[in-house]
Amino acid sequence: MTFTEATRKYESWLAGVLPSPLEPSELEYKHRLLADPTNPFPFFRGTYYRWSQQWAGVAGPLATAPRVLAVGDLHIENFGTWRDAEGRLCWGVNDFDEVDELPYTNDLVRLAASIRFARKAGVLEIKFGAGCDAILEGYRDCLKAGGRPFVLEEHHPHLRAVAMAADRDPVKFWEKLTKLLDDPVASPPTEARTALAAALPATDLKVEYRKRLRAGVGSLGRPRYVALAQWNGGWVCREAKAFAPPASIWATGGESPAGCKASDAVARAVRSPDPFYRPGKQWVVRRLGPRSSRIELDHMSAADASRLLHAMGGETANVHLATPGARAPVLADLASRKIGWLADAARAIGEPLEADWAEWRSSWSAGHSVPTGRPDGFPGE
Repeated sequence: MTFTEATRKYESWLAGVLPSPLEPSELEYKHRLLADPTNPFPFFRGTYYRWSQQWAGVAGPLATAPRVLAVGDLHIENFGTWRDAEGRLCWGVNDFDEVDELPYTNDLVRLAASIRFARKAGVLEIKFGAGCDAILEGYRDCLKAGGRPFVLEEHHPHLRAVAMAADRDPVKFWEKLTKLLDDPVASPPTEARTALAAALPATDLKVEYRKRLRAGVGSLGRPRYVALAQWNGGWVCREAKAFAPPASIWATGGESPAGCKASDAVARAVRSPDPFYRPGKQWVVRRLGPRSSRIELDHMSAADASRLLHAMGGETANVHLATPGARAPVLADLASRKIGWLADAARAIGEPLEADWAEWRSSWSAGHSVPTGRPDGFPGE
């Protein structure tokens, strides 16, 4: 099956399982973004469905590794910060849309493969092999320790410096986000409106509902609504994004899970959770704020990238430890792997994805305007 055929079939399936219709203009924008000839990273981020489709055939024995509640669509920009119930700044995986029971190797290989694409896009300045080694070391160390939550108050100064960067300034954040108020008023579906209202800090607020467009890459096209309100002297915001079964269900022809595996992963992972991140069967709700958002990774030094990738490996272990009894079999399987296995696997699955990117560029760019550079939108992915 060609990539173009896979994309058409996946989007047809997605339209049938979402609680609200796809946004045609956003899907069109995603298609154009994937065809960017200068930057392969949006293509990698936006095509997890193709990864799921190709994984078993390319991964070989890695596909039979011990299974865990895996993030699925893991990559270097699927990490961010939030405030926990104590108001502490925390860091970790911040998108669980594609959680499924998968071999633990899926997450590690996809995270490693994202380095390859980020290097081509000029985002990371670290050698590919060194980056893979940092991920594995962080993953193994955290597994052996039984998990280590990333709370940035007294510890992890390098992560804290990234999290407190100037581009995450609260004034700039709210200036950009409240520009949504210039857009037409939106009418969220009843389920989305109810979920948003339940996540706001009071019931008597004057709430402004708007659609949120041009956010993320993989989820472009899925309906998103925000609720903006003034509360006790400042803005508050909640987002509801349409939720669907993971792409791995589509790829394998399986049945949609009875429960929400994303909720299980969030609830049981070794972390201090975001009290406002609430995955559900139809909508996932989160708080949007200057310290509750994805961290951009532009032009990091090799030393900083190594520290960050080590932490990403550790956080991946924190999520996998949500699976009862996973620690011992995963550590045993890791010990059986030869040196360099992660880099080898990431290269093997990265090559067909690059071929898909070339196919899409060729088929789409003819007669179309193709955007270049990073996707726009607001922090929070």
